[in-house]
Amino acid sequence: MATGWAGDGAVQDQIDATVNDAVQRARRELKKGPGLTHCEECDAVIPAARRKAVPGVRLCVGCQQAQDAERTANLYNRRGSKDSQLR
Repeated sequence: MATGWAGDGAVQDQIDATVNDAVQRARRELKKGPGLTHCEECDAVIPAARRKAVPGVRLCVGCQQAQDAERTANLYNRRGSKDSQLR
């Protein structure tokens, strides 16, 4: 792959920055505090095991999957786009 005038480690730096951004975003979105006993979307019971495993849980598994699918569809890695390639 031609990198133009980029330095030797530029591609790996770009990959590392993308991964670090994703990790930081995930950490910011973690809920804190006690979880709910019922889903805030559909009012389904949230099992005690889920509340213990996921601190601050607010959604049942079904609603969480739907929310995650919606977010995933909207993601766009601008660092990897053609317009932002290293020159």
